[in-house]
Amino acid sequence: MNYLMPEFLVQVDHERCRRCKLCVNNCGFEALDFKERVVSDDSKCVACHRCVLVCPERAINVVKNPVAFKESYHWNVEHIKNIYKQAATGGKLLTATGNEKPYKSYFDHLVLDACQVTNPSIDPLREPMELRTYLGSKPDKVEIVKENGKYKLKTKMPPQVKLETPIVFAAMSYGAISLNAHKALAAAAKECGILYNTGEGGLHRDLYEYADHTIVQVASGRFGIDREYLNKGVMVEIKIGQGAKPGIGGHLPGEKVDEEVSQTRRIPVGSDAISPAPHHDIYSIEDLSQLIYAIKEATNYQKPVCVKIAAVHNVAAIASGIARAGADVIYIDGFRGGTGATPATIRDHVGIPIEMALAAVDDRLRSEGIRNRVSIIASGGIRSSADMIKAIALGADAVGIGTAALIAIGCQMCQKCHTGRCSWGIATQRPERVRVLKPEKAKEQLVNLVRSWSLELKEILGALGVNAVESLRGSRERLRGIGLNQIELEILGVKPVGR
Repeated sequence: MNYLMPEFLVQVDHERCRRCKLCVNNCGFEALDFKERVVSDDSKCVACHRCVLVCPERAINVVKNPVAFKESYHWNVEHIKNIYKQAATGGKLLTATGNEKPYKSYFDHLVLDACQVTNPSIDPLREPMELRTYLGSKPDKVEIVKENGKYKLKTKMPPQVKLETPIVFAAMSYGAISLNAHKALAAAAKECGILYNTGEGGLHRDLYEYADHTIVQVASGRFGIDREYLNKGVMVEIKIGQGAKPGIGGHLPGEKVDEEVSQTRRIPVGSDAISPAPHHDIYSIEDLSQLIYAIKEATNYQKPVCVKIAAVHNVAAIASGIARAGADVIYIDGFRGGTGATPATIRDHVGIPIEMALAAVDDRLRSEGIRNRVSIIASGGIRSSADMIKAIALGADAVGIGTAALIAIGCQMCQKCHTGRCSWGIATQRPERVRVLKPEKAKEQLVNLVRSWSLELKEILGALGVNAVESLRGSRERLRGIGLNQIELEILGVKPVGR
């Protein structure tokens, strides 16, 4: 007996349906079929809403199954269904996207101060507002010399990467998402003057033209990595961990490894791509330092090296070690960070929020006098320009957005990325599904998102009475906490509202 009832019900208005079969052809999960009329297998529906939105007659709706379980605060419906699944399969529960548990979102408990008397901007959208950000290690001091009547910079600057606005598209590998999704991210990054990240799956040759806007990642699996790959990006990122699955590696199922993914990752077609939890050559900060300088040697010291870590309880000490190991950028990913596949237990119960981790890291690096040695990118559930602005005030130089970027190009958050059946052509390698996503249109939507957030950032800067994002960075005096206890306020380094 199957104890699991369908989570969603597909409702078809057969009076309005014209029997065009668009819904059937667009369902990547095969939940719809045509037998003289459209019929549904509700057990396969994941509420991705593709059928709802492609139907020209708006004849389809997807609703939550109203069949109720007996209410219990401790044994809720999720726990019961998960036990049913594991009792039937004997396997671990996989899921995708970010942590959905109702933990406190600290961004929602922070408000920004305003400057309504002394120096508010008259029109922040027309006055000069400097959003440009440079990622890379900064020297302890800068020396200027005068030669032939002109002043020149004597200090040799480490390599820097310019962002026209303090946003990067987070790491999502080719394989986990489609080539069309990668093309959209790369093209949007170029148009916006920001960066996108290859993730751990190597770099497809079609994306070589976007080298000046590419972060190439070195993960534990080392897929597709050689000197050419390292030099096809403007920054190299060593992935130690990510927020959705701290302490464990990655797994791309073999059904997602087609011919193109195989060539890019340099693994056999149809084979699982396993990234172990540790790098085979990193078991200490000294080992990490060796890899950082090996990458700098391979790139002629022309590219900043970033190290990505998950937000965990000792993240401040880890970040301090990374800064001293020679990294130029530290990427911190909070426990609400998205992923293409992870055990649900890991995603929902391991790690800490990005707000707390970011504040702790910024504090530690400042107290040790080494904050200038590294730039900080914060990610893990950045949902809006407000989250971005608050992250910068807590100490970030820039933010990484992954889930928000995918939502901008059509993701419906059905959390089935790991199945490879994405009806929207994003988290799939199936040719008939990949074609659904049009790179040019998706690029336009991403550009619109970045521009919208940038406009809102300018408005906030104007309200704060400053004209450069640099003036906001780490300025926690401009933040106030609401509904937070004293310990939380101390960790975040902000005052309560009213003070």
